Amino acid sequence: MPLKIEDYALIGDCEACALVGLDGSIDWLCWPRFDSDACFAALLGTPDNGRWLIAPTDAAATVTRRYRGDTLILETRFETAGGVATVIDFMPPRGKNPELVRIVRGDRGRVAFRSELALRFGYGAVTPWMTRADGGAHRAIAGPDMVILRTPVGIRGEELHSRGEFIVAEGETTPFTLSWAPSHTAPPQAISPRQALAETEQFWSEWSARAEVKGRWSEAVRRSLITLKALTHGPTGGVIAAATTSLPEQIGGPRNWDYRYCWIRDATLTLLALMNAGYYDEAQAWRDWLLRAVAGSPEDMHIMYGVAGERRLSEWELDWLPGYEGSKPVRIGNAAHAQFQLDVYGELADSLHQARRGGLTGNEAAWRVERALTDHVCRVWDQPDDGIWEDRAERKHYTFSKVMAWVAVDRAVKAVENYGLPGDADRWRDVREVIRDRILERGFDPVRNTFVRDFGGGTLDASLLLLAELGFVAPDDPRFVGTVAAVEQDLLRDGFVMRYDTERIDDGLPPGEGAFLACSFWLVNAYVLLGRKADAEVLFERLLALRNDVGLLAEEYDPRAGRLVGNFPQAFSHIGLINAAFNLGRGDRPSEQRAELQASE
Repeated sequence: MPLKIEDYALIGDCEACALVGLDGSIDWLCWPRFDSDACFAALLGTPDNGRWLIAPTDAAATVTRRYRGDTLILETRFETAGGVATVIDFMPPRGKNPELVRIVRGDRGRVAFRSELALRFGYGAVTPWMTRADGGAHRAIAGPDMVILRTPVGIRGEELHSRGEFIVAEGETTPFTLSWAPSHTAPPQAISPRQALAETEQFWSEWSARAEVKGRWSEAVRRSLITLKALTHGPTGGVIAAATTSLPEQIGGPRNWDYRYCWIRDATLTLLALMNAGYYDEAQAWRDWLLRAVAGSPEDMHIMYGVAGERRLSEWELDWLPGYEGSKPVRIGNAAHAQFQLDVYGELADSLHQARRGGLTGNEAAWRVERALTDHVCRVWDQPDDGIWEDRAERKHYTFSKVMAWVAVDRAVKAVENYGLPGDADRWRDVREVIRDRILERGFDPVRNTFVRDFGGGTLDASLLLLAELGFVAPDDPRFVGTVAAVEQDLLRDGFVMRYDTERIDDGLPPGEGAFLACSFWLVNAYVLLGRKADAEVLFERLLALRNDVGLLAEEYDPRAGRLVGNFPQAFSHIGLINAAFNLGRGDRPSEQRAELQASE
């Protein structure tokens, strides 16, 4: 039986990452960057698809784990009849080559361990040729990839696995390092595991100390910020949506997507989370990444990009992988990258607006992009689109998409009015009013007193919870109050918010998914704006309780099965946690910042 999604913890070096299971297994590793072909893909198949287990030979060992302080160093403690030992897993800050380090430390008595390495490339499709290298290292090569394993443990080959046994006593350490390099280059130089551990702890401790976070939920916010940093590609500043691909939104279902890319949809909330926590360098890098990624004609703008701004993210299926708990297909790439979504124009405009308000540099270049984008939105806002949730059915006139078109034009008007930037503000004001009138005419149901998912439709969408913080309506507007009430009635499942009702709506896929956690955090924020702080705190605490033992959240939660589902860990969920905590506990609240409301107590 495979581990549950919440049984994993994240390690990484801000360019690539791995998932470590509660049993001491590493079942997911992509090198040399987040969206590279995996050399450990057991998470999506069987151990033979790539896995590295370091665990006691005593199957009855008691397991606990934690992150070392405010770092991304994972410590898994095994207590056996013979003693206690800890496996320390981390990826050092990137030098010339990516490294994965595992150190087994004896804490008490003597503990017998086994190491089982099934190294595969290409998501389990390629078994490399393993040979001995200089200095007793083991070298694995296939095609463009080379991996070097170094350890004092005697390693033998058995049935395409590399196995070894060893005993660690109190006060002793047994190290393992796995290094990647292009196969046409010389093997990477050996590193000192002890020194790498010290450098990694220093890197994360110093980074975490910069956080301007305090108060009741500071621990949860700090862990979410560390997770967000780990999902940020250091060289480019791009923030990926999740560490994995194809973890299912419903166990056994087909809603399995590749989330190792950067979504424009997440732009503003990411920016606010970083700036409000005091991480202006990361916010600047993210804003600069956005400008590079979308550079060119607004007509060619995509909804997501690769970590360096790549645009061709063709989707294909890995038919040799059975998928997580039989959830097929396993997808690489994401066909939604080429969809037409109006909301991304508003999201980009709002992020540039918030960057301007927050004092980030480079706003002259940003304004050139925003002006072109605004003129494009004025031409296309009345077209149907694929919507924020990337429907794979026919295009519709989604209410939220039209609101975000309104946001795009509104932020351009504010740039002229508030910052004196050059632009055709009179024309933009006229278009803004036309869009608003159309939304109120066709996107609002006066009988139920609620905004609706699409023009003329009768169903709801959780994105409507954002209308007040976007400034489209005031928080006390009866239409927004009614919308929140309608979401509570139609989209709450066991106290958590669904994106929309897949049983009632044809989105091009079979029905069924978990509650989308970011949407539940949006309801927290809506409660705060409505003055329902007690309700907000109750829901926020319920959401915090969904985190796994090391503070991580997936994309969704299945309330009936009582488990996390979807890709993991999910940046959008952690961004939602950060902003909701700030909305509940601070004067500078992200929701009020977006709506440009005066902070209230």
